[in-house]
Amino acid sequence: MTRDLQQQAKRPVSAMLAGPYGHPFHPILVTVPIGAWVASLVFDIASHLVDDPDFLARGARWLIAVGVIGALAAALVGVLDLLAIPTGTRAFRVALVHMTLNLLVTVAYAGNFLWRQAGGEPSGSVGMGQLALGAVSLAVLGVSGYLGGKLAYHYGVRVSDEATQAEGFVSVQRRPGRTG
Repeated sequence: MTRDLQQQAKRPVSAMLAGPYGHPFHPILVTVPIGAWVASLVFDIASHLVDDPDFLARGARWLIAVGVIGALAAALVGVLDLLAIPTGTRAFRVALVHMTLNLLVTVAYAGNFLWRQAGGEPSGSVGMGQLALGAVSLAVLGVSGYLGGKLAYHYGVRVSDEATQAEGFVSVQRRPGRTG
């Protein structure tokens, strides 16, 4: 029974939308918000270290927007992966916490963007409240990322089964005289 539940979590609900077996789209899509939000925090901090911070403050605001859009795309595909996990399992509970944290982080960043927009064009360094909100949001995102890693690497959600993985470790015979 456990093996059947485990196999169910490896198969996509929709290969066209969520990615084929062993190649889910969610992990690649999450790189967009993660990268954008990390860069926005770097820009926020840097805006306090340079003489002309307006460019960095404006860049941080738009990086936050790119991250929110990327997070929404990742969330849509992530929900499809969630639907493949059998309910009532530890993996499903971890996935629900992972999703909830990601939604909270996305809402926090959307709020941060709107807060910055309400201030008009930046004139000076990013406000300490906005910088703190970005830092806390990024820390929560790190916790959620840990849980996402647990889903993939510990529970094997949307990861190929061991028999399929073993194909990559079959010795390839080299012909004499060939290198590389």
